[in-house]
This record gives sequence, C-alpha cells and structure tokens, in this order.
Amino acid sequence: AGTRKGRLRVIGWLLEGKFKHYEIVFARLRPDDVRQFLATRLGENHSASNASHHAAALRSYLRYRATCGDQVGKLVAVISNPVHWRLATLPKALNAEDADRLLVAAAAAHKMPKRAYVIVRLALDLGLRSGEIAHLNLSDVDWHAGTLMLRGTKSLRQDVVPLPEETGKALADYLQHERPIIRHPAVFVRRVTGQTVPITSWAIQKVIKRTCLRIGLPDVSAHALRHTVACRLVERGSSLKEVADLLRHRSLNSTLIYAKLDTPKLAAVALPWPGRTA
Repeated sequence: AGTRKGRLRVIGWLLEGKFKHYEIVFARLRPDDVRQFLATRLGENHSASNASHHAAALRSYLRYRATCGDQVGKLVAVISNPVHWRLATLPKALNAEDADRLLVAAAAAHKMPKRAYVIVRLALDLGLRSGEIAHLNLSDVDWHAGTLMLRGTKSLRQDVVPLPEETGKALADYLQHERPIIRHPAVFVRRVTGQTVPITSWAIQKVIKRTCLRIGLPDVSAHALRHTVACRLVERGSSLKEVADLLRHRSLNSTLIYAKLDTPKLAAVALPWPGRTA
C-alpha cells in the first residue's frame, strides 16, 4: 500500500504539471514534459534514492499506459537509470550526544510532549519504522512479559520484540496522562473531521523531523534513528546476525552496510600500505 501511494503521488505531480487546467489526454504528453518534470523534481533532492523512486514510479505508470494501447516508447527513453552503487555509502546515524539531545527536545515539545517523547524512544531504543509505530495497538503491548507485538511490518509478518524498561515507562506515561480517553484500539490517535483515527506513518515522521530540526539537525530523517540503533549495536560488539534479528531484516544482505562501521574488525583485515614495511 505504501508503494502504491508513493508512486501515485509522483504520477499526480507529473499529470498536474502538464494538465493542471485541462483534461488529461495522455497522447499530448511529450518526452520533453517527462524530461522537464524529472529535472525539476530531482533539482529539489538530487539523491540516488530519490531518482530511483521517481524512475520506478514513471516506468510503472508507462507500463500501465502501454497495456491501455498508448505509445510509450519515446517517453520511456528519457527515463535514465540512476547510478546507485550498492553499499557505497555509510548509513546516517546520530552519535550518543545527539541522541540524548533528541530525547530532551522531544520531552520539551510544545504540543503533546509525552507523545513525541515515546515516539522518539520507540525509534531510538527499538529501531522501529514509522509505519510500525503508527500501527501499534493497545492490545499489542504485553506489560507482564515486557514485549511489543508488531503487526504493520514491512515484511508483512507479526514480530515480537522486547520492550525496554525506560521505553515502557514513557509509553505508560503517555497512555495515562496525554492520550485521549477514548475507546479506540490504536495507541496513537488523532481527530479528523470529528472522528478518531489512528495516526499515520507520515505524521510519525513529521514528529521526529520536527524534533531533529529543533536541535539543529535538518538533514536527519526518521529512518536515521533506526540506523542509530544498528550502529550502537555494532559499536558494542554485536554480530551482524544480532543486528539483523533486532531490525527484523529478512535477508542478512540488508544488514551488510553496517559492517563498514565495525572499525576494529576492519582494521584486523586491512592489508599493509604498498611500499610500507609490513
């Protein structure tokens, strides 16, 4: 569902830019329209992941138009494959000092500070994705066993993860003193047109992003908190298998990027510099 929503958003931007005040006639879409659209969108965020996202969305849409009988060959030709070397970059993560400042800033939020604090703690302590936090239900918390049941996971599985004491205290504090007293299964809720609905993963990301901005970290995303958990584990000597288990990666290949952060083990296998005495 998340992939569909993201791709529809990109296609909406393309069609609105071309046919904002007119009827949508696909045959009037030209290669220059697609080229200009990509130049504008990637000019705002020229990263490999953003380019890949836009390219995948456009190709998906054009494949659909091809099944409708439209000629898409010239449009596909202007969508180039972005160069993205696998494992080429280091994961963006917070250091210990910034992580502590983030928690303090969340607890001092102007609007619903207890909610902001527990959201940041869930991301920093457990490495939960924004969608996993948004999909938490009251029945998913086992207070006696000290665990959380995760249902809205990326891999569509149900996973049970431990609930650290400090994280549990923050969650209990929010539920007792700040969450609206209503009969609704979701942990995090909001009011929309007079109805109570669960908070969205986008709203979770905004809470974390706003908190990062308040402490002067404009380039830190919500996913960076997940990277922070993994980096912290690697620094403490945990194996990649342990990191993969906590982050619930289906494949160990997804965890390999953190191997580059294990400086002591990398130093042990480093070859001598050419020309230098071994």
